[in-house]
Amino acid sequence: MSQSAQGSVAAVPGQAQGARKARRKYNLMSIVGTIPMILTAVGVFVVCIIFSFIWSFTNSKLFPNFNFVGFDQYVRLWKSDRWNISVVNLFTFGVCSIIASMVFGYLLAVFMDQRIKQEDMFRSIFLYPFAMSLVVTGLVWQWMFDPNLGIQSAVQKMGWVDFQFAPLTNQATAIYGVVLGGVWNGVGVTMAILLAGLRGVDSEIWKAAKIDGIPTWRTYLFIVLPMMRGAILTAFILQCTGVVRVFDIVIAMTQGGPGIATQMPAIYVIQHITDRANVGQGMAAASTMLMPVILVIGLLALFRWNAQRKKDRAI
Repeated sequence: MSQSAQGSVAAVPGQAQGARKARRKYNLMSIVGTIPMILTAVGVFVVCIIFSFIWSFTNSKLFPNFNFVGFDQYVRLWKSDRWNISVVNLFTFGVCSIIASMVFGYLLAVFMDQRIKQEDMFRSIFLYPFAMSLVVTGLVWQWMFDPNLGIQSAVQKMGWVDFQFAPLTNQATAIYGVVLGGVWNGVGVTMAILLAGLRGVDSEIWKAAKIDGIPTWRTYLFIVLPMMRGAILTAFILQCTGVVRVFDIVIAMTQGGPGIATQMPAIYVIQHITDRANVGQGMAAASTMLMPVILVIGLLALFRWNAQRKKDRAI
C-alpha cells in the first residue's frame, strides 16, 4: 500500500472522532440555549399553576393567604349564575370557532394547494389577521357590527332600508358576533398548518388517485385528509388553547355584554382578582378552567406519542 493511501486510511478515524466531538459540542450548546426557556416554563408557568391551585382552597381576598377553607370557593363558584353563563358561553364560542376555523382553514389550504399565482401574497393576506392584536381585531369587528356605522348602515344606505345586522346589540346573537371575530383572527394560522400538511403528502398518492379516476374533491376529503392527523392535531390544540384564554377580543368587542351575554371565564377570573378583591374565588375559577385543559392536551399528546411509537415499531 502506498504512503498516500495509508495516510488517507489513518485520517478516517480522526475525522470521525472530530465529527463526534463537533456533534457533542453542538448538542451541549443546544441544551444550554434551552435552559432559559426551561427555567421560565418551570419557574413561571408550573409554579404559578401550583400556587393558583393552592390558593383556590383559601379565603384569600385582596392578597393571597393560606387560611384554608376546603372546597368552599368551588361550591360558591358553581352556584354563581355569572360563572355558569361564562362556561356556557365558552363552550359555545369554542365549538363554533374551532369547527369554523378547521373547516374554512382546510378549504383555504386546499385553495392554496392549487399552486395559484401570487401564492405568497395570498398567504400573507390570510395570515395577517393572526398577526394583529386581538384588541385591534375586536375593535374592528365592533365597528363593523355597529348598527350606525358598520355593515347594517352601509347596506341600508344602498337602498335596503329593512336590512338588520347588528348581532352585538342582541343578547341572543352577541356570542355569535364574537365567534365571527375569533374565526377571522384564527383561520389563517390554521390554513398555514394544514397547508404544510398537504404539501407533505407523497406525490405518488395523487398519481394513484388520478389513475384510479377518483375526483379531486374526494381525494382531498377521503384520502389526503386522514393522512394529515399530525397537522390536524397541531391546529386543533392551537385552537383549543386560544379558546380557553379568550379575553382580549371579548373585552374589545362587547366587554362581556350586553348584560353578561358574552361573559367568559377569563373575564370572571380577572374581575374577581382585581375589581372584587377575591383572590380565592378567582383562583378557583382559574383552576377549574386550567385543569381540564391540561388534562385534554396531555391526553392528546399521549395519543400522538403512542401513535408515533407504533408507527416506528411498524417500520
